[in-house]
Amino acid sequence: MVFWMTRQRLWMIAGLGNPGETYAITRHNAGFWVVDDLADAYDILLNKRKFDSVFGRGSIEGVETVLVKPMAFMNRSGPPVRRIFDYFKISSGEMVVVHDDIDLALGRLKIKEKGGDGGHKGLRSIIETFGGGDFPRLRIGIGRGAVETGVVDYVLGTFTPEEKKVLDRVLDRARDAVKTLICSGITEAMNRFNDRRVNAIS
Repeated sequence: MVFWMTRQRLWMIAGLGNPGETYAITRHNAGFWVVDDLADAYDILLNKRKFDSVFGRGSIEGVETVLVKPMAFMNRSGPPVRRIFDYFKISSGEMVVVHDDIDLALGRLKIKEKGGDGGHKGLRSIIETFGGGDFPRLRIGIGRGAVETGVVDYVLGTFTPEEKKVLDRVLDRARDAVKTLICSGITEAMNRFNDRRVNAIS
């Protein structure tokens, strides 16, 4: 007698950032912050080091999930993410990339089912490595800052105290957005979390 077993879905959440203390609290590391927040909320230990990544496996509301932080610098994020993807045999469409986005105002999130890199070098590296952008991504708005501030200086700068108040609330919503996406589907997640803005706490 032959028994057919359905493979349990396994999601991978890859947060993008730059490794090291120098970059730990910069705007460009918003993806790392979301992964750390998910790990804390769902007791997933990020204690594995392999393939130039830090990662951990656990459960988010009953859904098996691998949380990943690639430890290559941002513009080389693709190869480490691909190695973890292949190692765990993740299915297409069940990888979510979380990254900062200067084209979204601080306080906004946006979920996209697929697309291009929008000028984000970490996302570009992943798209080049995977041969396309057919994977969901969660964009964390960080705004563009003052006109006189260059893009590199801005994204590698730190949040002001007022911005940090907004970010703390955004991280809560980002955690809920990831949970909704993997548990209820991307359409439900987009309907709930796109085009809404969190205001600063006075």
